[in-house]
Amino acid sequence: MKKLIYAVALLIATSACNSKKSQPTYNWEEDLHQRLLTDFCLTRSQVKQYITKYIPNVTDEQMDRWEESRALECMELDGEKRYFRNAGPNLFRIDSICRDIKWKKDGQPKGGSEDVNCNHLPEVIAAASENASPLVTPKRMRVTYTLTVDTNAVPAGKVIRCWLPYPRSDVKRQTEVKFLGASQPDYRFSSPECRHSSLYMERRAEAGRPTVFSESFEFTSLAEWHNLKPEQVLPYDTTTALYKEYTSEREKHIIFSPRLCQLAARLTEGESNPLLQARRIFWWINNHFPWASAREYSTVENIPEYVLDNGHGDCGMVSLLFITLCRIQGIPAHFQSGFMMHPGAWNLHDWAEVYFEGVGWVPVDQSFGIPTFARNDAETWFFLGGIDAWRMVVNQDFGMPLEPAKRYPRSETVDFQRGEVEWEGGNLYFTQWDYDMQIEYLD
Repeated sequence: MKKLIYAVALLIATSACNSKKSQPTYNWEEDLHQRLLTDFCLTRSQVKQYITKYIPNVTDEQMDRWEESRALECMELDGEKRYFRNAGPNLFRIDSICRDIKWKKDGQPKGGSEDVNCNHLPEVIAAASENASPLVTPKRMRVTYTLTVDTNAVPAGKVIRCWLPYPRSDVKRQTEVKFLGASQPDYRFSSPECRHSSLYMERRAEAGRPTVFSESFEFTSLAEWHNLKPEQVLPYDTTTALYKEYTSEREKHIIFSPRLCQLAARLTEGESNPLLQARRIFWWINNHFPWASAREYSTVENIPEYVLDNGHGDCGMVSLLFITLCRIQGIPAHFQSGFMMHPGAWNLHDWAEVYFEGVGWVPVDQSFGIPTFARNDAETWFFLGGIDAWRMVVNQDFGMPLEPAKRYPRSETVDFQRGEVEWEGGNLYFTQWDYDMQIEYLD
């Protein structure tokens, strides 16, 4: 009898051991490789086909030159040259000659957010000038956010864990956040201290059906504008916890490399006022790095260095470059992100905040930069010290833990906007789900 019990116990233990062995161990390098293959998914001929729509007689020699200048993004993977999924369109954003060719054929594109802000910014400036508070022109919005996991992406019966973005309640220009409902009866809000604001839910996958998570809420967003003057800015108290935290390096993406330290010193040479130093940095980035569609941040080792190497960047990339250069110069700065909510032009969006002694924290949108329609000094510098009312703030930092903790690395290891999803078998990458935002403007 004892032998039989021992044999059964041994069989169970061996089965459990084999079961554990059958589950592959997670490996970040393999995960990263798959993410790169997803981003760099085009062949040279596919990219060339896109370019010929605007430059019919494009040659391989021209393409070689664009690759050398980093205007045409590619890398070697698995022994072959592969091109970024938006390499073609990006070429006509990054290379000025190509941009002019495309504009001549298609006309100069109009930015949806700029169309809104052309009228909105003067209203903000006038209202803030007349009021004691810099917070003006409130906009109330009702949002339904949906994340849909692909059919059969997870075996039936398995639990899918989901984190959806949720508006923060600790930001002075974002008020009256009201939760309306969620797709699941059980849900959990992240704590106010969490730098990424989320609504967490779980749901079991069903065979042959997509798994849908949704949330509805309302909030009010206010514009903010400070009519900043150099004489308002006082010397920093360098002993405070705020100053030490927000002028320090980070393990990733805010690294004081010799190259960046030399650049910060060159841009601010001869100027000691923090506001004027920040303006020099803001102006230089605005004039040197056109917006272009970005590869997933999780595939980039050092985002500010990437911007310098490639001569372009999207909103989060140029924001991290601005933040790093400010911190090097002893100007406290931090990352902030969520969504731009402009009617007809909503999108994921990142920006920053900087701290000026005597003024406090003020918003900075490096990607919006110097508006093309700017008609005066206030509009020129609006986004260094100001921000429009069409925003939803989700994050007060980057690359921080979610609540509850995620077991596998996030699809987006830097930002948190689209949401995150995983199950016991691993993370669900962006290719396995989609998201949608429906906005109702209530005022």
